[in-house]
Amino acid sequence: MSGFPGRRVLLAGLLATLACAPLPAVAQDMVVVPVRVIYPGETVTAEALREVVLRRPQRHMAEVARGPEELDGKVARRTLLPGRLVPLSSVREPYLVEQGTAVTVVFTAGALTISLVAVPLQSGAAGDLIRLRNLDSGAVITGTVMSDGTVRVGAS
Repeated sequence: MSGFPGRRVLLAGLLATLACAPLPAVAQDMVVVPVRVIYPGETVTAEALREVVLRRPQRHMAEVARGPEELDGKVARRTLLPGRLVPLSSVREPYLVEQGTAVTVVFTAGALTISLVAVPLQSGAAGDLIRLRNLDSGAVITGTVMSDGTVRVGAS
């Protein structure tokens, strides 16, 4: 350092500048984990969840729940363990139509509306396409589950 006397002053000034500069904010990934075991078929509630900071983000990680609103009211497809990440594929929307429970089926074409009672051959959530058996004729029909719990069929 004897060859360049201003070098020590320059280095000290650079360190002082860096020490005063604001540090960039570190983005913290938040995820949601269960606080207790949640079994398949059980409805997930916000009380059963806790938000935590993801310490080591993984590159090829499946899409996981980032907030309680993504899981609250959904139904577990598999066992969710405490403290473990919850892949979004591990939960589903609750069924509005249950297999074997009679539902109202509605067909609408213009001013014409026909309704009948049918038995679903499979369970379904809103928007799902399910098969049903007409109680009067025994015919198997296909319809879309609506948000009010009825099933809409259309002309094919």
